[in-house]
This record gives sequence, C-alpha cells and structure tokens, in this order.
Amino acid sequence: MGFQMGLKWSQSVQIAEYLYDNDPTLDPMSLRFTQLREKVMALPEFDDDPNHCGERVLEAIQMAWLDEYQ
Repeated sequence: MGFQMGLKWSQSVQIAEYLYDNDPTLDPMSLRFTQLREKVMALPEFDDDPNHCGERVLEAIQMAWLDEYQ
C-alpha cells in the first residue's frame, strides 16, 4: 500500500470533486468564501496550512466545484 498525502490548497479540482461528492445539491455559488474555506478545511482528506489560502485559491475551488455541479 502506497503512502497517500492529504489534499492541498493547490489541488482545486480534487477538492471540488470531494465537496461535490459530499453535497451534490449545494450550489457552490451560494457560499461566501469564508464558508467555502470552512468546508474545505472540514474535509477529512484535507491536510494543508489554513494560512496558505487566499481569495484566488478559493475562487479556483469554487469554479471547479461549479463545473462539477453543472
């Protein structure tokens, strides 16, 4: 069995897939960035420094999640 690292902020597409899988009916555009950040950090697979997240990162995650949602 290989070692699997946790999700990092830079993995916006993978994070979006987990978020969508956790709640496929939630419209990602209905969330404020603060709520989105909390949802990402609550993912069991997520393992990164909370301080390494900015608006650009959250926007990338939101847009990738929107692609999954639509």
